[in-house]
Amino acid sequence: MSANDALHIAVLGGDGIGPEVMAPALEVLRKIEASVGLKFRFTEAPAGAGHYKETGRSMPESTIRLCEEADAILLGACGLPSVRYPDNTEIAPQIELRVIFDLYAGVRPARLIPGVRSTIVGADQKGIDLVVIRESTEGLFASMGKGVVTDSEARETMVITRRTSERLFEFSFRLAERRKARGRVGGGLTCVDKANVFKAFAFFRGIFDETAKRHPDVRADHLYIDATAAALVKRPWDFDVMVTENMFGDILSDLTAGLIGGMGMAPSADIGDRYAVFQPCHGTAPDIMGQGKANPTAMILSAAMMLDWLADKHGLDGAAEAAENIERAVDKVYAGGIKPFEFGGSNGTADVARAVLASL
Repeated sequence: MSANDALHIAVLGGDGIGPEVMAPALEVLRKIEASVGLKFRFTEAPAGAGHYKETGRSMPESTIRLCEEADAILLGACGLPSVRYPDNTEIAPQIELRVIFDLYAGVRPARLIPGVRSTIVGADQKGIDLVVIRESTEGLFASMGKGVVTDSEARETMVITRRTSERLFEFSFRLAERRKARGRVGGGLTCVDKANVFKAFAFFRGIFDETAKRHPDVRADHLYIDATAAALVKRPWDFDVMVTENMFGDILSDLTAGLIGGMGMAPSADIGDRYAVFQPCHGTAPDIMGQGKANPTAMILSAAMMLDWLADKHGLDGAAEAAENIERAVDKVYAGGIKPFEFGGSNGTADVARAVLASL
């Protein structure tokens, strides 16, 4: 595509606070497009527990077609504890999209923003700036909807394939290389697994080691999942990029979000060879829905991640500049003392949105 074309963005607000945090992100994108020579076309579509409750489907075929045709997909949050499938699992179109579009790389950055307090002593001086890359289409999640339950036991099956692992590790090494080129000092890529117990993870680690040989400029190492969790809550600044299986990544990325202030500060992306979905790490938070308390920062930063991905995909310098401008605006707002309800403050969704818009 040319830089003069409008970037078509599929917008799936979802459930709970999803639409509430999506609105500020779209405002930010609309404000920034003219200043960097970009054009956006937003198309909204239904997905989530609300749609399932009305129709019996998590999302219609028209939503899937829209996502297929769009340049990128923005997703708010989906699922409600009170709305479930007959097997008692929650409605999760975000997971379905990963499978439909083969979005194998779940990218979960965790950067401590100036002015935000971490639970880790010393983090304000040393900083936290790491990325968890979670394989997003297989692992234990490959068993979703396929588990076997009897009166006496339940079984789920973990799946790790060579094809997906090779692509995942290539993606991860390239990301570590880009971070190094941008000035990351002492960085590298850590494979997080449980290869000392499970054959599947020994297989996973072996493919990682094969891939590492093709990227000699990136420091590569391994760490067991339990040791990783212990190290993250003691010295998170020692980590750069981590890559791991789906379930482990699901857990670790929530842990790292907690290190930087909470889920409301944690953006994410699920990326494949052609398609990508960008969404906050947090859930639908029905307990605060409609109260104006939701922190939109993670959604706004997810929009910035989308711009960075579009810049790389289409060679759009303006999109890369826009992503940097959004991140700088967010940093300025928190350094200036804004304190969302999530942190025990009194600044709601509209306050954070206005402050970011004013800083652009």
